[in-house]
Order: sequence, then C-alpha cells, then structure tokens
Amino acid sequence: MKTTTALSYRKNAKKTLGYKHQLDVLKYLLSRAKSTKFGIHHHFQDILERNEALSLFQKEVPIVDYDEFYDKWLKYSVLGDKDNTWRGRIKYYALSSGTTGSPSKRIPITMEMIRSFQRTSIRQLSILHGLDLPQTFFNTKVLAVGGSTKLVYKETHVEGDLSGILKKHTSFLVSPITKPGPRISSISDWNKKLDTMVEKAPKWDVGIIAGIPSWCLLLMERIVEYYKVDSIHDIWPNLHVYVHGGVFMDPYLSRLNEISKHKINLLDTYLASEGYFGYQNEESRKGMKLLMNNGIFFEFIPFTADYFDESGKVKTNVQAYTISQVKKGVDYAIIISTNAGLWRYLVGDLVRFTDTEEHEVVITGRIRQFLSLCGEHLSLDNINTGLLQTGNKFNVQFSEYTIYADIENQCHSWFLGVGDEIQNPREVIEYLDQKLFELNDDYRSARKYSLKNPKIKILKPEVFYNYMESIGKIGSQNKMPRVLNSEQSKMWLDYISAI
Repeated sequence: MKTTTALSYRKNAKKTLGYKHQLDVLKYLLSRAKSTKFGIHHHFQDILERNEALSLFQKEVPIVDYDEFYDKWLKYSVLGDKDNTWRGRIKYYALSSGTTGSPSKRIPITMEMIRSFQRTSIRQLSILHGLDLPQTFFNTKVLAVGGSTKLVYKETHVEGDLSGILKKHTSFLVSPITKPGPRISSISDWNKKLDTMVEKAPKWDVGIIAGIPSWCLLLMERIVEYYKVDSIHDIWPNLHVYVHGGVFMDPYLSRLNEISKHKINLLDTYLASEGYFGYQNEESRKGMKLLMNNGIFFEFIPFTADYFDESGKVKTNVQAYTISQVKKGVDYAIIISTNAGLWRYLVGDLVRFTDTEEHEVVITGRIRQFLSLCGEHLSLDNINTGLLQTGNKFNVQFSEYTIYADIENQCHSWFLGVGDEIQNPREVIEYLDQKLFELNDDYRSARKYSLKNPKIKILKPEVFYNYMESIGKIGSQNKMPRVLNSEQSKMWLDYISAI
C-alpha cells in the first residue's frame, strides 16, 4: 500500500483544478449524451456548437429534484429504455432513501461513474502518505462498515446498496486488503453482520475503518465490550485512520476518544449514491476538496428566501452559480450533472465554502432538514453548533438526537440521546435555547413573538438505533433524520409512546 500511496501522493499533492476543468467536464457530458432522448430534447448538439454553451445549458435544462426527474425521465431508464438520459442501457441502480424520503430512490450507476468512484478511491488513499504513520500501518487492512453487497436482479436492471454495486466491480488487486470480505458483506441482517464482525475482529489487522460514525462506533464499542479490553487498539493496534462521512462528526469525538489508546486520524469524505463529490485533502484543513474532473459538473444556489420557498422547494427560473462564482460563508444547495445521466439534479445537501481557491466545502445540512414553524429558519448547522456548545457546558455529548416542529403547541420538540444521566433537562434546554438565540437572529425574533418554549426529552442513544431497526433502516448508509417532517414525526412519536 505504501508504494501506491506514495506515487499517487506525488502525482496529486499540489494539484488544484478549477473552473476550466469544470467546463471540460460539462462539454464531455453534453458530448456523451447528445444523441440520447434527453440530449435531443434539450438540444445538446446545438449547445456544443455555441460559444456560450454554459448559459445555454442552464437556460435549456431545468433544475429538478428526484421526484421530478424520475417522473419525466428516470422511470423509463429503470424500465430498460435505452439511450434515455445517458448513452446505452443503464444496468445498475443504487437504492437510496436519503434522510427525508421513505420510499427507496433508484439512483442510476453507469460504468463511467463506477470508474470515477474507483479513480477517486485511489486518489484518496494517496492522502495517507502525507500523514505521520508508522511502517506497520501500510501492511494493514481497510474495514468498510457498509450495507449489504447482495444485489437484486430485476427484469431490466440490477439494484441494491451502492457498496454492493461497487464491490462487484472491485479489482482483484484491491480485494485482499479490504474487509469484512464477501461472505460477511453480503449479510443483509445488520445485527447478524455486526455480531460476525465482532467475532472476526481479532483475526483482522485493521489500519483504516470507513463508514458512518454511528455504526462504526457501535461496532468498535461492541468489540471493546465483548473482549473486555480497555480500547479498540488492544484488538487493532495499527488502527490509525477513520474515513467518515454522512453526518456531523464532532458529537461522536468523545465516544471515539473513550475507546482509543492513541490518536486516530480523521478524514472526512463526501460520497453519495449520486457520485463521489470530494474528500478532505489534509487533516489540518477543515473542508473537503470538491473533485473538478471526476465526471460531475457542479452548480450552486444560495439557500435563501430569494431562491427557495418556505417548504424548501427551489423557485422557478433562479440563476445557479458555478464554482468560479461562489463565496465563502454562504450556504448553497448543490446541483449536479453527472456521467450517470443525472441532469441539473438537486442533491438535497447544503454546503458552505471554507476556501474558494481550493474549492473546499463543509456540509451544513439538508434542504428539507431545517425548522421553520413561523419564520425562524433554524438550520442543521445552527442545531449542531448549539448542541455542541450545550454539550460542552454540561460535559455530555449528544451523539444522537432528533427534533420536530410541534405545530399544535407552536414549539420545537427535542429528543436528545445521552449515555450519562442528566439531572435537570430543563437547564439543558434553556441553555440550548439561549445559544440558538445567539446563532440565529430569526430564531431569536420568532421566540420573542410567536414561538413558545421548546420541549425536551432525554433518551438513551440505543433508543435511536432501535427505532431505526424498527423501520427497517438499521446499519449501512442509513442515518437517523435530525429534523423530522410531519410523517416522520408521527412514526417517531408512535414508537416513543410504545416503549
């Protein structure tokens, strides 16, 4: 592994790609799809022949969310239609419900996209060469705590977890260094998979663990408890790197530190079913570097009332910005056009640029995951920051939580997962409320005139895991929704009242 990472590190070390490379990506995508039904309908050939290709593309192709794109175009690809939104027939679809939707979304996966994933994975490994890691680390295994790799073969296509689709196309050169291996990876029952990984743990020399924090920590805590050791490093002494993504990491740090004997390098990654968008280039830098030449063309819309309505729906005819036009400190909704045949697709994530020269971002939330009962516009970033400050004040960490807007009582209802007992929940919610005043002027105004005092319920963290299991969303890439919509809140309240 060391030779591979060294070569890749030297190749990519100081490489900064930008707007020019993005325009090249757009032209490549238009060229590849110009003879498809989508390309013909939106005049891709004409766009390619004009100097103002970008502005024509933005004028010709509407911004869409999943439901809009599925109803008009994607459902025909799923049914086996050829040359629809991408050249040829799309064989693979990743099932992804996201955090706000209930039914599974089918995200198209093409061979071009799979190759993009593979290239990026190799590039990301090159970062390891820039870390101060012992020689023994480079002979270790990578443990990916992901979903079931078992794929379902339909009449017109193959579908399943993204990790299963990528696993099917994993090079035989890479397979020996990855765990847990095909037999365990194919187990669909998360608890059975977890038990098997705990049992096998001492036989693996794990140097890198990758996956969503809630499930990776649950696995490592189970290992420590099962073998009655002081830390995960008593089982995996060479564990030096954790590649995480999907959720805000800070609330999980105390739990990670409790089971660690030495430092674990944390590297953030921005990987979704729709594509590999970016990763943290250096541990010392806060943001993740967007990939400018990886088959994805990025656009950005400021998440403000000028561009989005109260329900989080993008307004018609809004102007999207390119990578050359974005500013630091602004929350943007991210739009992608990809080599899997997604066009001006609203992913649902909100990002904020920490460095516009290096194109580095942090994820600040989801378009549909913000609270606004009466104009308070409380974002996921506000919520995470407020909880972090409150946790520091009371010396606890809220690694699991969820909130919903209680319309009947005109207040926010908070459910906080804490391992340790909190003596006075009222003190906690009052302090959190005050912190949110400081973080968000709209919230302070709403609380003054129309929003009633927030409610709080303290729960054990395992309640959240058990709930996810009860709705068939345990393990893998599934995340507890941080802000519940009306349908989700009803399901959650029914569950809480029954336990």
